Order: sequence, then C-alpha cells, then structure tokens
Amino acid sequence: MPEPVRLAILASGSGSNAVSILKHFQASTDVDVAFLGCNRPPDKAGIYDRTKPFGMETEYFSKADLNDGRLLNTLRERGIHWVALAGFLARIPEDFVRAFAGRMLNIHPSLLPKFGGRGMYGMNVHKAVIAAGESESGMTVHWVTEEYDQGAVVFQAACEVREGDTPETLADRVLELEHTYYPRTIAACIATTAS
Repeated sequence: MPEPVRLAILASGSGSNAVSILKHFQASTDVDVAFLGCNRPPDKAGIYDRTKPFGMETEYFSKADLNDGRLLNTLRERGIHWVALAGFLARIPEDFVRAFAGRMLNIHPSLLPKFGGRGMYGMNVHKAVIAAGESESGMTVHWVTEEYDQGAVVFQAACEVREGDTPETLADRVLELEHTYYPRTIAACIATTAS
C-alpha cells in the first residue's frame, strides 16, 4: 500500500478551514495532515485551540522563517508533499512557490478574478462585493503563484448576495461553501496527481 501524501496547512487566523480539512482527512489512508503552521502567535490566532481536539499542535513560524527559507526547510525535513493555504494572509516567497509548484492550493472568499489581489481578504472582500452591488459571490480554490490570487482557478462555488446582506451575513454563507468544498477540492487534486 502506498504511503499517504503528507499535507501541510498554513493559516493566519481562526483556523475554521484548517479544521474542515482535518475533519475531511481524519480517516483517510491516502492523505495525512502532517504539519499545521500559523504566522501569528497563539494569543493572536484561534487556530491553536481549534486544532488541539484533533491531536494536532499548530506550530508558530515568523515572517523571517517564511521569507528566509526556514519554514520551507522544515516542510522538506518533514517530508511534506502538498501545501494548503487556509486563510493565510502572507505573501508566499518565490522559492517556496517553486518548491511546491502544482502542489499548493489557496482558498479565496470571492469569485476570482473579481475582488482579488493585495488587501482583498476577509471582511474587506465581502464589503467590496456588497458595495459593488454584485448579485452573487462565492469562493475560489486556485493554484498558488508568486502574485496574490493570480493562479489558475481549480474550483468555484457561488452563493446569492441577498438584499439586506451585511458583510458578516455574506461571510457566513461563503464560509459554509469553503468548509464544504475546499477539503474535497484538495482531495481531488491530490488524487489526480497521484494517479
């Protein structure tokens, strides 16, 4: 039986997408979530507490660790094959992107190419969608490249922008889509490259 694919998850915030990925692969023999990392310290991000019930300790890494290649070296040492960005807000350095080319996915809370790029994350996206009078929004899974939100789209799911929506109510519906489809998309991409 082949060894499971070792997946790393990088996050910056509450970790709700990280948890949905953990749940999805909990019983999997094909994919092992082997590293969870956060670029914010434990007092600034909810992911640390969220992942403990799954027996996973989230590890802190600094901006310098990311930019100087220390994080990349750690992932290589741990035998990581794939990376999933789950609410990760820092720019990924070029050498890191190259190391995981075709094996690193990101999730974005809009229907890219709309409402992507620098500064477009979290509530900023949902505020912009409502301000623009859009009739729908959603989520996008895409390949990671050197530029924010520029990689080829892998999967999108849409939801209605309702009359009277606030950024918070829209965020809730988009997050539901993310939790449903991001883990499945990761699994499908890994399965496609493994076959």
